[in-house]
Amino acid sequence: MNGRKRSSQPYEIKGVDALFGTVEAAASSDRTLPLANIIPSAQQPRRYFDQEKLHHLVESVQQHGILEPLLVRPREQGKYQLIAGERRYRAATILGLSEVPVVIRDFDDQEALQVALVENLQREDLNPIEETEGVLDLVALRLQKPREDVITLLNQAAHRDRYAVDNVIHSKEWQVLQEVFEAVGRFTPESFRTNRLPLLNLPTDVLEALRQGKLEYTKARVLSRVKDETQRGELLDNAISQGLSLNEIKQQVEEIKSAQIPAKDSEDSEESLKQEFSSRLLEVTKRLRKGKIWTDSKKRQKAEKLLAELAKLVEH
Repeated sequence: MNGRKRSSQPYEIKGVDALFGTVEAAASSDRTLPLANIIPSAQQPRRYFDQEKLHHLVESVQQHGILEPLLVRPREQGKYQLIAGERRYRAATILGLSEVPVVIRDFDDQEALQVALVENLQREDLNPIEETEGVLDLVALRLQKPREDVITLLNQAAHRDRYAVDNVIHSKEWQVLQEVFEAVGRFTPESFRTNRLPLLNLPTDVLEALRQGKLEYTKARVLSRVKDETQRGELLDNAISQGLSLNEIKQQVEEIKSAQIPAKDSEDSEESLKQEFSSRLLEVTKRLRKGKIWTDSKKRQKAEKLLAELAKLVEH
């Protein structure tokens, strides 16, 4: 590998160490494996890979070699499953390398996925959606419960009922959740609940742009306020192609919303006007009956003229 001497230090990943202890690799730190013997994981947390960043990595690997070994675990028939280092693996594949440096660790299925999730989270290689789903899946794995139960647990801890909150935050489940968040080191449970969970409910088009790294999550949340799909799609395209700032997006969203008059609101407004006008007309009629207009010929003629104009107005 370009004559480069690799470090003999243990393979350490912050967060992984907190969950499993240091990933010792002293006995295999200088080991290489044929690239053909490494199998990518079907449970890779990352679903989107920035092609420009991958291109830069390919250039770096071509010039300097792979500076950090891939983390793998042994499988059947002399094969090894990739746990961490997907981008390095892809770069090596593009360059057609025959061998790559590796660290081998005998993780079970659950540990392998947890390490992959934490490694990606610590490297900030995930986009906001992958990151959010990764944290939820990591807690779900530790608790051996569905992702939806983790979301429920987070929401219960924010309940206004103090007694209910105490029951949650003193539970064993909450302690496990806290351990995961401390290991990841990116969020508190509350900041994650308020800032990241809402991303999972974004409209499909905005969600896809966020997955592909084309949009920051703060901009995505503002864009989601536009309910009309066509208008939102146009603004989304402009936000990406023109690199609109968050304030510019907010301004355009407000302009769109102010120009919209929902049908129901329009009907409610019309009905309100009818009631108001009828009430005013009824009040005038009462005052006419009690007034002295009938003894004043000029006022009576003027009232008859106005009544005729009103009758003519409602005919059209």
